[in-house]
Amino acid sequence: MKRIGVLTSGGDASGMNAAVRAVVRTAAAAGCAVVGIRNGFKGLLEEDFCQLPPRSVADILQRGGTILGTARCPEFRQPDGPERAVEIARRHTLEGMVVIGGDGSLKGATAMAKAGLPVVGIPATVDNDIPCSEYTLGFDTAVNVVIEAIDRIRDTATSHERTFVVEVMGRESGAIAMESGLAAGAEAVLVPEHPYDLADVAERIRSGFQKGKKHGIVVVAEGAGSGIEIGRSIQAASGLETRVTVLGHVQRGGSPTARDRLLAAELGARAVTILLAGEATDGQVVVVQRGQIANVPLATALTGQCEIPAALLDLVEVLAR
Repeated sequence: MKRIGVLTSGGDASGMNAAVRAVVRTAAAAGCAVVGIRNGFKGLLEEDFCQLPPRSVADILQRGGTILGTARCPEFRQPDGPERAVEIARRHTLEGMVVIGGDGSLKGATAMAKAGLPVVGIPATVDNDIPCSEYTLGFDTAVNVVIEAIDRIRDTATSHERTFVVEVMGRESGAIAMESGLAAGAEAVLVPEHPYDLADVAERIRSGFQKGKKHGIVVVAEGAGSGIEIGRSIQAASGLETRVTVLGHVQRGGSPTARDRLLAAELGARAVTILLAGEATDGQVVVVQRGQIANVPLATALTGQCEIPAALLDLVEVLAR
């Protein structure tokens, strides 16, 4: 291959820029030119392209978000959308494509692969909800952002002897809530994957105060319920003053952690290697499995479900005593 494209799609995630950098420079080292597609699949259909020589990706390693932009694209979801995208790619002499994004982005990559274009996906989503990969770009950064916020909230909670409910991202996945809650020493973590009893949570917090605790922290994934409503319920059931903090999109932005930068470098380089070796004719996605970088077919990448072990929720309760 002499010319490939790269795009970022779906929700932005820290580490996307580092992955673009790895793609561009790995390809350049092999004598392959890279074309950037602005604003994801929308930009592909609109032919919004830019050349990405090696120096064009200087000083983006540490930046959050995506320099290529991202956008929703209903047109791509039309029956002829992937075929049109592949036709446009071929017209611009693109022989392969790297797609960086989450669940929806990888579905789009799969559709283009079925339409005949060699494609490699790089999983990038703060939700860490791609079944075939243990980690996705942006997850570690998001978790660290939440941990820092909880550490700050605990200072205020302790000063005023209050309970705080912290709502984090995760409509269908409780991964951010689980890892940040456990790492930050929360009294309870509520995730959409497991049922919970708010009366039990309230009693756990009330009991902690009776034992001399000066604060209570409950981390809630947005898919497990409204942090505001949960906060009201906990206050009513426990009789303790309760405040709510909704972290929202602050979890997506910011400079990627070392872990996300390293992962982006490895995934980006592997994606290009697979393309140039002619191993992506049916579509591949680069992943982390058992701590190692691997690749699996796009067609099977989204099968199965990500799980939150119930044992981790039990561990939160044990360690919070």
